[in-house]
Amino acid sequence: MTPLLLIAPLPPADAAGEYDWAQAGEDGIALRDQGRALLTLLPSSPEVTLGIPSAALSWHRVTLPKGSMGSTSKLRAVLDGLLEEHLLDEPETLHFALAPDAKAGEPVWVVACNRIWLRSVVQGLEAAGRRVVRIVPEFTPQPVDAPPLLLVTGEPEAPQLTVCDSDGVVSLPLAGAGLALSNGLPLDTAVISTEPAVAEAAEHLLQRRVPIVQAPQRWLHATRTPWELAQFDLAVTGRARAGKKFASVLQALRFAPEWRAARWGVVVLLLTQLIGLNAWAWKERNALESKRQATRAILTQTFPSVKIVVDAPLQMGREVAALQQAVGDVAPSDFEPMVGAIAATLPAGRSPSAIDFSAGQLRLRGLGLQPQEVTQITSALSPRGYQVRTEGDLLLVQAEANR
Repeated sequence: MTPLLLIAPLPPADAAGEYDWAQAGEDGIALRDQGRALLTLLPSSPEVTLGIPSAALSWHRVTLPKGSMGSTSKLRAVLDGLLEEHLLDEPETLHFALAPDAKAGEPVWVVACNRIWLRSVVQGLEAAGRRVVRIVPEFTPQPVDAPPLLLVTGEPEAPQLTVCDSDGVVSLPLAGAGLALSNGLPLDTAVISTEPAVAEAAEHLLQRRVPIVQAPQRWLHATRTPWELAQFDLAVTGRARAGKKFASVLQALRFAPEWRAARWGVVVLLLTQLIGLNAWAWKERNALESKRQATRAILTQTFPSVKIVVDAPLQMGREVAALQQAVGDVAPSDFEPMVGAIAATLPAGRSPSAIDFSAGQLRLRGLGLQPQEVTQITSALSPRGYQVRTEGDLLLVQAEANR
């Protein structure tokens, strides 16, 4: 589920009061739900994205000197000096945020807002169990090669025209004076939209039909920009920042339209692997079952008296042993073959003091074998189907059941 989007209330509104909110669907794009509620009555979501209204922000373009981005404290001091003459308030009372991918020695956008107000909003949300994972501005400057954006917002009695282009973000009253100031805008190439409440005023003054975009949908679009206002003293560090970055990348991979083909590719690859593994397992099961059937067939054809097959190799060994006993032949597990095999492998001059034989197991005492001699005997008898081990001075020779 995507994080809940909350719109910060402008002062003098209470930070613990009512919030406008919106939430996207599973695609992260389409508006799923929206409303306005007290902080304690907002939809359940431990993580929220905080939107900052344009009226609370001011935009400035500066060129950072070389080496100014070595540390946050140094960068903050540099911004205080660069913006001091352009601000109505003292720099220490303001919160600053740099544009994404800002570089020293190049012009860069800096957005400013009241630090105390912003911190009170963030702290109020976190005190209520709502962790702020991102802070985004309502409007942002456009890249140089992008068309300008014209957005008509506000209430019917006081509509506002906001212009977002490569020169920054400016809000003007939607009236003759405001339009006169914006005469230099290329209206034919600009992307224009309006909120439903001021759609009639926008179409009347602009003399054209204007696409309607609801405010919650516009705010969701703002969350898809790369801007992040949680910087300097509001920035998370260490593991939290890494987790936040990972969550942002994961969100983009999961919902961003440009990754749709990659997502489908991963799904197709996983399905192909799953189908292939199941086909391979089915083939192996069939091969194993064919071998079992062949073993059963050999047993029942060779020994027709066997009617029920439970363990074909074991039953085959028993039938062969019974057949050998019936014709007077000896089996490898009989006394004579075992004594002959062990006699051929014992070191010269070694003879047992006692011999005991029972059910295919030969026990020899008093040999006094060294460990290396036992190893040699084991290596010699193992290919012939005999297992050898020692228990004190006792040498045990056991015929393997499946031989």
